[in-house]
Amino acid sequence: MADTKEKELPKLTVLLANPRGFCAGVKRAIDIVEAALQKYGPPVYVRHEIVHNRFVVDRLRDMGAVFVEELTEVPEGVPVVFSAHGVPKSVPEEARQREMFYLDATCPLVSKVHREAERHYRAGHRVVLIGHAGHPEVIGTMGQLPEGAIVLVETAEDARALSVPDPDRLAYITQTTLSVDDTAEIIGILRARFPKLHGPKKEDICYATTNRQDAVKALAASCDAMIVVGAPNSSNSKRLVEVASRSGCSRAFLAQRATDIDWDGLAGIRRLGITAGASAPEVLVDEIIESCRSHFDVTLEDVSGVEEDVVFKMPKALGDVVASA
Repeated sequence: MADTKEKELPKLTVLLANPRGFCAGVKRAIDIVEAALQKYGPPVYVRHEIVHNRFVVDRLRDMGAVFVEELTEVPEGVPVVFSAHGVPKSVPEEARQREMFYLDATCPLVSKVHREAERHYRAGHRVVLIGHAGHPEVIGTMGQLPEGAIVLVETAEDARALSVPDPDRLAYITQTTLSVDDTAEIIGILRARFPKLHGPKKEDICYATTNRQDAVKALAASCDAMIVVGAPNSSNSKRLVEVASRSGCSRAFLAQRATDIDWDGLAGIRRLGITAGASAPEVLVDEIIESCRSHFDVTLEDVSGVEEDVVFKMPKALGDVVASA
């Protein structure tokens, strides 16, 4: 008689990194779009993805948000929201010229970098921006000053090769979602080459990026594999994969959804770490955990970490919506 006993699943300990997922800037940006839809009704136009996560964007699209890349795609008489990554100064200027009603969802910590760039420029410094070419945050930051006022440095090699007219009048700012360790190396090279280099009063890499990278560093070496929930165009999510790999977990990879995961490739693992980038909602983490349960006998451990209590204020135009929510 055939053995009908159900096959026993292999045991797996899933370690959840903390903190993970949404940061205050991402939550505020999503709240702005939702509140605008509630107050003004659809459609509400959004210039660029509000945050870099397809699940979030698709959900807002289903609610009535329309995502575009340029203001020329926005018709007259509808609200438009600028994404959390920030925009060049030319964008709100264009909106004002067209008498458009716009809401700025730029993360306040990105806006802080914009103000630093302006301060250094007014002081007569050449500004070095440490960041990734083509990223919306970098495009927005470089667009705060006249063309040519900011020079982009992406790597340690760029820092070693940097040539400036006046080495004594140089300042740096950084993208908020970089690798903490890579950025520290680049800043160290710049300081060694330009001893009078000016920097921010408080570092530009945001608290959420730093906390999530620290949580991964603490966890990585004890994991056979690590999943970072996030989108391939999310800078902070990609940095978490790199941090995990450098910190002792060679099998670290990015996954947008549970369906992206090669479970056969994870056969034989005993300890799996899971974290999420700052623009990835917790529902996607839950989805992956449930998928784990169909392949493994899962023991779940929520690893303690830094408690985050940062909250950013909503725009005044939406204050009544938030208060009544």
